Amino acid sequence: MTYDVIIVGGGIVGLATAYQILQDKPDTKLLIVEKEAREAMHQTGHNSGVIHSGLYYKPGSLKAKNCITGYKMLLDFADANDVPYDLCGKVVVATDKSELSELEKLYKRGIENGLTGLKMIDAAELKEYEPHVAGIKAIVVPQTGIIDYKLVAKKYLENIEKLGGEIKFNFKVNGFAKSKNNWVVRSKNTLVESKTVINCAGLYSDKVASLTEKTDTKIIPFRGEYYMLKESSHHLVKNLIYPVPDPNFPFLGVHFTRMMNGHIEAGPNAVLAFRREGYTKKDIHLGELFESLMWPGFQKVAKKYWKTGLGEMYRSFSKRAFTKALKKLIPEITADDLVPAEAGVRAQACDRTGGLLDDFKIIEKTDAIHVLNAPSPAATSSLAIGKTIADLWLAKMK
Repeated sequence: MTYDVIIVGGGIVGLATAYQILQDKPDTKLLIVEKEAREAMHQTGHNSGVIHSGLYYKPGSLKAKNCITGYKMLLDFADANDVPYDLCGKVVVATDKSELSELEKLYKRGIENGLTGLKMIDAAELKEYEPHVAGIKAIVVPQTGIIDYKLVAKKYLENIEKLGGEIKFNFKVNGFAKSKNNWVVRSKNTLVESKTVINCAGLYSDKVASLTEKTDTKIIPFRGEYYMLKESSHHLVKNLIYPVPDPNFPFLGVHFTRMMNGHIEAGPNAVLAFRREGYTKKDIHLGELFESLMWPGFQKVAKKYWKTGLGEMYRSFSKRAFTKALKKLIPEITADDLVPAEAGVRAQACDRTGGLLDDFKIIEKTDAIHVLNAPSPAATSSLAIGKTIADLWLAKMK
């Protein structure tokens, strides 16, 4: 059978895209190909489970638009499919006077992005929300919540299959060819054919795109390492506690996150992973590491952020240093309160000129769509991103 569309990647963005296409055009012959044995094995499966409100993102950007829209779509989907979530809220905390101007900018940005109920509070009021946090000022963000994105992805797939979509697991794409006007998508032992292709391959999205055309974007993998609070220390954190982020670095800094399973995560740092799926320090792929180090854009990023990068790497190897960073928010935290937890890897797109892409990046070709950058809040925004991609694809089919 020749499919109308093949989606490469069974993570949350690929699944959401498939779901939205089938919602809009139920007769579509749609196939998802996924290299792992089940869905959501990588970025989605290692997600900390935060429902992002849209506080951080530049007004008018794809991130801001998709997060605000996707937030409501996610909650509606969760309600309709019995996926539990908790809109517990979070606090973004300034611990030093030097952070106050950036905190004020965040507050104004949240208002511009349409968030309601935002509240700026002083140190005394902060103690009412998080009694163990040390801060001089904070923003209360009531819209922020928690959910299990692996369960969300599972429910997306259930709905896709009900709508007639298919998925092939253990299908690692290693080539594309043209047969008349169709794509032939090849794995080691299988060929499938489609009129169009949508690339949602996450950590390998640039590699998949390069099989069909040249791109100026490289995925640089950054590992985010976490600790869990021991159960005896859970009283130190009520909900979600974030620092004021460094505006020049595309990561939010170490923070505390209560999860749907009752655990409390502390982290992450952000260190260069030595392979694209490098979840531990021992995970090394010399070819992939060489590609990262030799990419001109990464070399410029390393030159610009070398001090920050060294600090992140030091925290990776020093529990004491990691604890010190957490102590900025909760002075009572000790190394004894922390146990190592599972890490995640973020697919950070980097262009040739040294730009760490902050916004979503989607490349549209005549018979292919490549999603080359879909960082956080991609999980929160998944249905909105999926709708955006579905609309691009539907326009091609008219």
